[in-house]
Amino acid sequence: MPMKHFQVVGRKAPTESDPEPQLYRMQIFAPNRVTAKSRFWYFLHQYKKMKKTTGEILSVNEIFEKNPAVVKNFAITLRYNSRSGTHNMTKEYRDTRLTGAVDQMYQEMAGLHRARKESIQIITTNVVEPKDCVRPSVVQFHDSKIRFPISHRRPRVEKRFKKTFSPFRPNTFVG
Repeated sequence: MPMKHFQVVGRKAPTESDPEPQLYRMQIFAPNRVTAKSRFWYFLHQYKKMKKTTGEILSVNEIFEKNPAVVKNFAITLRYNSRSGTHNMTKEYRDTRLTGAVDQMYQEMAGLHRARKESIQIITTNVVEPKDCVRPSVVQFHDSKIRFPISHRRPRVEKRFKKTFSPFRPNTFVG
């Protein structure tokens, strides 16, 4: 299930001694609203002495990309728990949406570091200018004259000439 970007706002439940408690706002990446609220309480309980039973959620809003047609470079700072301890790192990804970059990050962390989604905490995300990118996998696409030539193409056959079985293979080379 692809990740979505949510903004969750919550606070401690009002009491007579504290009628207007402080608001806490977090940006959470989760597959749905229910998981976003759960992750909000998980992180808030780590930082403040508060949990779901003593607090309330005021709003859960999904955040959409302002311009999803443009390719951007994203930097994601994260913390994750491995078998040997807790590690911090920054990763760079190239995508049209922040949620796409987060999906790439989860896939890469699962493949390279065997880190599960539950053990990864995204600390910050931001858009990076091309001149500030460091990772070779991102920098290689910054050439303005980059080309992706098609070396093989399967020709479309008209329906009247189409056969289930053919005595020879098609010539797909374009040269």
